Amino acid sequence: MEILLILVIATAIIFDFINGFHDSANSIATIVSTRVLTPLQAVVWAAFFNFVAFFFFKEHGVAETIKKMVAEEVLSQSVLMSALLGAIVWNLATWWWGLPSSSSHALLGGLAGAAFAKAGSNAIVWGKVTETLLFIPLAPIIGLLIAYIVSVVVINLLKNVSNSKVDRYFRKLQLVSSALFSIGHGGNDAQKTMGIIWAGLLIAGSVKKGDALPDWIPFACYSAMGAGTLLGGWRIVKTMGQRITKLKPFEGFCAETAGAITLFFVTLLKIPVSTTHTITGSIMGVGMTKRLSAVRWGIAGNIVVAWILTIPASALVGAMTYLGLRMVMGA
Repeated sequence: MEILLILVIATAIIFDFINGFHDSANSIATIVSTRVLTPLQAVVWAAFFNFVAFFFFKEHGVAETIKKMVAEEVLSQSVLMSALLGAIVWNLATWWWGLPSSSSHALLGGLAGAAFAKAGSNAIVWGKVTETLLFIPLAPIIGLLIAYIVSVVVINLLKNVSNSKVDRYFRKLQLVSSALFSIGHGGNDAQKTMGIIWAGLLIAGSVKKGDALPDWIPFACYSAMGAGTLLGGWRIVKTMGQRITKLKPFEGFCAETAGAITLFFVTLLKIPVSTTHTITGSIMGVGMTKRLSAVRWGIAGNIVVAWILTIPASALVGAMTYLGLRMVMGA
């Protein structure tokens, strides 16, 4: 196995770890802010169910989509390495700033930037990329609408039940919704890194086109994501859990349920989406059932700015990294 392929695989696993670390807020912010679990209990819970996704998602359609976003003849280990480094740099920057940006779109941006630096716009399979770009606005909107509908249904079903009983029931139910969201998170996000490793193996000739994804790849990716989640991206938890809108246990349940439904649906469609975008939209949908002013739209606006910047910023880093590698290695 060539050295550059080993470096790509190692960097991909590191990216998955950082992805889990960066995105742990998506899984735990609501359940921590409603005080159903302590932060330590929440990250253990989320990390466990991130890994459990390994047993739920035996089809790897999202991984297939990722490796088809760049023309096959353009792909190289240097392009893959540059894509991963571009995504890692952006993830760490937004983690430091406390902004819940998308690891998925950081990886997409890094891959597009590196491919563009190598062979121009023809290197990018625009049909696959456009399909993913459409879900930048669609994922949060779907999450918002489902969360709003679920919240309205729950509010009407329980309007004659005392607040203390509602709180008691939903503190237990939120454990279920949080677990489902973490499974959906693992199932969609880990597959993106699987696609990169899979492409690296194809380039090296370690697997052939049409071969099934080797089992060690999803096992390693789900494990790395779970380990990253276990450490937790604490800088983002406050933004997701409290600064967008205040949440009660039943509202946390509605947001997580809506997020989980969205993630399972798009994963079946083989579309890589942002779990960050999905849960943010779901939290906003819950907040809107109280009143529009319950959502802190200024904070939401800052998050949207980070979403818009993610792809071009990570693409720029990916392109610069590729050009640097080409100068050093001639690859």
